[in-house]
Amino acid sequence: MDIRTVPFDHPDAVKLIDAVQQEYVTRYGDPDVTPVDSADFTPPSGLFLVGYLDGEPVACGGWRAHDEADPPILAGDAEMKRLYVVPALRGRGLSRTMLAEVERTAVEAGRTRLILETGHKQPEAIALYRSSGYEKMPGFGVYAGDPLSLCLAKPL
Repeated sequence: MDIRTVPFDHPDAVKLIDAVQQEYVTRYGDPDVTPVDSADFTPPSGLFLVGYLDGEPVACGGWRAHDEADPPILAGDAEMKRLYVVPALRGRGLSRTMLAEVERTAVEAGRTRLILETGHKQPEAIALYRSSGYEKMPGFGVYAGDPLSLCLAKPL
């Protein structure tokens, strides 16, 4: 997979973000309501990645920096958003490859921990994160207190 840094509002990123939002609608009945600004994913305060196979966008993921502590978020955290692989290519290790690149670029940018939110109706995502060293953390932001939400963190 060829992984490229692209703007959050790049057409290929938008296509994949729309697809992941539809996945949330299918699983939970609503899209993710986290406030997201495309500027959050502009270096050096963030990054968005799209993975390509044979020139087609098939996977994405990104992170945004948190420079101010807002417990349980710590100054220096990077929050991962929109890790996604198109359904036809799942089970081939592409999500693990994209996750590794999200982590690598966050470390390169000086981030000290990666945090994320996933939902209990996404067992495959939970399995990926757990097998990659992520551990439960208190809910944060709009997810605090949400019974369908699972927040995870990993020191980088």
